[in-house]
Amino acid sequence: MATADAESLRSSYEALRLRVITRVTELYYDLFLVHKNLEVLGVRAEILSKIEEAALARYAAGMASQQDVIMAQAERYMLLEKEEMLRQKIPSLEAMLSLSLGRESYMPLGVPAPPPVTMKYESSPNELIQQAYESSPEVKVKQKMLASAETKVSMAKREYFPDVTLNAGVETRGGDFGDMYRATSTINIPLYYKTKQEPAVREAEAGLQESKHEIEATKLMIASAIRENHAMIKSAERLMDLYRNALIPKATQDFDLSLSQYTSGRTEAGGVIAKLKALLDFDLSYWSQYTEREKAVARVEALTGKFTGGSTAPGSR
Repeated sequence: MATADAESLRSSYEALRLRVITRVTELYYDLFLVHKNLEVLGVRAEILSKIEEAALARYAAGMASQQDVIMAQAERYMLLEKEEMLRQKIPSLEAMLSLSLGRESYMPLGVPAPPPVTMKYESSPNELIQQAYESSPEVKVKQKMLASAETKVSMAKREYFPDVTLNAGVETRGGDFGDMYRATSTINIPLYYKTKQEPAVREAEAGLQESKHEIEATKLMIASAIRENHAMIKSAERLMDLYRNALIPKATQDFDLSLSQYTSGRTEAGGVIAKLKALLDFDLSYWSQYTEREKAVARVEALTGKFTGGSTAPGSR
């Protein structure tokens, strides 16, 4: 029983270790997303500055109204507001990440490194669930608790049997008397087993049933979490493909065409800015989906007990 309890604690430690890895991974990608969004906003702000310069030039030449200039300036200030709001998140994320890593909070972390090249997540939910049942520390904890509960039932049932004690000894007597040898036996019969041993057995059996139900509940919870996160991974991959191969390229072409038309005086500034905002939204959405995908991958790996360290992360475009 003590051995099973010790093995249960060892599995609990492994489960905690994987939870810490998952927490660090999630915070890492949250921090990565903030820096990546700042990078995207910086690029779009530079483009917006060019639109503002073009609007000023056209206004000075009498080819555009002052509204175009004001609109471009207002949009640039709104981007600056978004950048400042993102920068406010960095100290908080760095503090939580340092706490999870056991580092002093004042030690700088820097900008997260770019992740490696992307790969499709090929494992099916059923395969992942089977891996979790075989390798998950959470399941192993419950299995060791079940083994301990079974041992407790066996020990409680042994109390029904009589205790037999045998004693033997030698008594040394000096003088004319020879040594004496003696042997005794004692039998302790559980006559009151109805009030003592039987309730103890029922209690142990109830604990055993509880352990069995806990294993089933843990497996159901793990299966549900794996299916949920797997669906999130596949949905994020589909959206990322849509952004990367369709929406962002088409929005970029649309914006470039609109910008050239505005420069030549064939369209208004409002249309150019609207297309730039749409392109910005697609860029930010792409990296948001990427972050959610990697966090879901980390959660699945923790549930299955096989953490690979994010080897399937998409790279920057």
